[in-house]
Amino acid sequence: MAEATGNSESPKLATDAHVKYVLSLDTKTDELDYWMTEHLRLNGAYWGLSALHFLSHPEALPRKDTIDFVLSCQHDNGGFGAAPGHDTHLLSTVSAVQILAMVDGFDELEARGKGKAVVGKFLADLQNPESGSFFGDEWGEEDTRFLYAALNALSLLGLLSLVDVDKAVAHVVSCTNFDGGYGAKPGAESHAAQVFTCVAALAIAGRLDLVEHEKLGRWLSERQLPGGGLNGRPEKQEDVCYNPDNGGFSDRPGNQVDVWHTCFGAAGLSLLGYPGMEPVDPRYCMPKKIVARVLGE
Repeated sequence: MAEATGNSESPKLATDAHVKYVLSLDTKTDELDYWMTEHLRLNGAYWGLSALHFLSHPEALPRKDTIDFVLSCQHDNGGFGAAPGHDTHLLSTVSAVQILAMVDGFDELEARGKGKAVVGKFLADLQNPESGSFFGDEWGEEDTRFLYAALNALSLLGLLSLVDVDKAVAHVVSCTNFDGGYGAKPGAESHAAQVFTCVAALAIAGRLDLVEHEKLGRWLSERQLPGGGLNGRPEKQEDVCYNPDNGGFSDRPGNQVDVWHTCFGAAGLSLLGYPGMEPVDPRYCMPKKIVARVLGE
C-alpha cells in the first residue's frame, strides 16, 4: 500500500509520485483512454484537485486554468456538463461547485459564469416533488447519489433553502435497510458507496440523529477483510491500493491506477490520520479548512 522503507518503520507515502501522477492526467491527449473518459472530465478535475489538497499540494494546478475549464462546461440553465459541449448533469454540477469552492472561485462564477442563483435553480428544479429525491438530469434517473450531490452543492452555495430538505431527508431514511445500511433507492441492497452518500446527506441536513448508529457501525465493521482492506458489500474483494513507483491509487494491488481511487485513497489516509495529510471533511470529501471557510464554520 505504500513505499517500503527497508526496516520495521511504518511505510512511507510516495507523495511526490502521486502528485506527479495527478498532474500528468491532462497531458495524455494522444491516448485513447483520455478521450474515452471525456464524460468524466469535470468529475476527474474534482477528484484530482481534491487528491492534491489531501496530499498537501493544493497549488499544483493553475487556478486560472482550472476556473476557465469549469466555466467552459456551464450551460445557460446554470448546470454543468462533464466537458465543454456535454449535456448538463447533477454529478458534473456538484463537481463544478466543489472545484470553485476549493479554488475560491465563486466570485468568478458571478462575474463570468451564470452565477450562484442560476446554478441553485438548476439543482432545485431536479428535486422530485413527490419523493423528495433528485433526478440526475432531465431524463429522470433517481439515485441517492444525486440527492447527496444536490445537498452538497446547494449547501456550499448557501442555497439549501431552495429545496425541501425535510422531504429529502425522509427519502434517505426510506432507503435504510434492516442491516442499518443504505441502498440507492428504497429496497435496494446496502452498499458502502450509498452509505457514504446517505450519511453525508443527513449530516449536511443536520439529521445524523436518524442514523441507526449501532446497526450501521456493525455492518461497516464487517466490510474489513483479513488483509486490512474494506469491501463495499458482502462477499466482494477489498478496494484501494497504490503504486509507489508511478503514483496513483488502484482498487487492488497490480491493477491500473485511476484518479477516482487516488482521490478517495488519499481521503482515507487523511481520515486515518496519516502524517502530512490535509484534514478532510467527510461530509463533502473536501479539505476541512475549505469547507469551514465556505460555510463560515
